[in-house]
Order: sequence, then structure tokens, then C-alpha cells
Amino acid sequence: MLLTKKTEYALLSLITIARSTTPKNVDVLSKELDIPKAYLAKILQNFSKKDILKSFKGINGGFELAMHPRDISIRMIATISEQKSPTVFECSNSESDCPSDKASTCSLWKTLNTLQIKIDDFLDSLTLKDIMQ
Repeated sequence: MLLTKKTEYALLSLITIARSTTPKNVDVLSKELDIPKAYLAKILQNFSKKDILKSFKGINGGFELAMHPRDISIRMIATISEQKSPTVFECSNSESDCPSDKASTCSLWKTLNTLQIKIDDFLDSLTLKDIMQ
């Protein structure tokens, strides 16, 4: 799974919002980024519920960041967008959670788990501020 279109749209939207000096309206964002308005609105509402965005109603309403871009990791964005932590493979993070109960004998699990940990660490270290530059 890792990063889907939903995460891509979230990243593009958050970058645009972060660069703006005033709240960004969903209509404007939708047109600027060529993202369907209803789909974008749902994405942004999820970020508002998680206190990443502040939303403002009214004629000058829209969205602005509630946090500094350096405090918003790409993993956080992906997790909120997808409503689950991004994974490389449909493999469990721990041996005890393996759906097939075969993690201890699986020849792939240890390697895939090591890869997942490295990707998680990378996505945690990479922030919205980093990709805005």
C-alpha cells in the first residue's frame, strides 16, 4: 500500500495550505490542484479532526495549518490519509500479530519487518517542511 492517491492529494493540499498566508478554501484548492472537491473536502476534514488543520467557516473561510510544517511527519500524513499506518507488505509488524501464526518460521517476515522499520523511521524523519522546499 505505502502511499496512495489519497496521500498524494493530502500532501499536495497541505503543502499549498502551508505556503498560503490566508486560509485556503476547498473550492480554490480543488481547482488549483485539480482534485475533485468532495473527495478533497473529506481528506481535509480528516486532518481537521486530527488537529493538523484548523477550519474556518464563512466567506473568508478555509483551512490553515494548526501545527508547524516541521512537526508534521510524512508518516503522520499517510496514516491520517489512509486511516492506517502505511505498510510495504501486508505483513504484520510483530510476530505475535501474524495472521497466519507463522511469523517465527516465515523466511520473509524478518526481512520485511526490517524493511518496514526502516521505511517507518524514514517517513517519521521526513516532514512537511522538508518536502515544501
